[in-house]
Amino acid sequence: MISCSASDPEGWLMDPNNHWSMRFHRDQKSWARFPFVFLDKGRAMPDGSPALLKSRSHLPKCDAVELWDKLRADGWIKVEPQWGEDLDP
Repeated sequence: MISCSASDPEGWLMDPNNHWSMRFHRDQKSWARFPFVFLDKGRAMPDGSPALLKSRSHLPKCDAVELWDKLRADGWIKVEPQWGEDLDP
């Protein structure tokens, strides 16, 4: 297994302006052999309607770790889930 960091990029980050959220979650089908991470970018809608999903990326774990670390350095904060968990591929 490839190891890029002591911790995996897993969870939710929100931009410093509280507008966009990013959800990092493992691709379970690839994790054991060549780990990939799904990255969903979107925002919860204030009226409770379904989330606005702007994009979905599929990144190698090392790239996801690098992006997670960059976003954290740029002021993105860890947050609780921002929309439904039923969006897994």
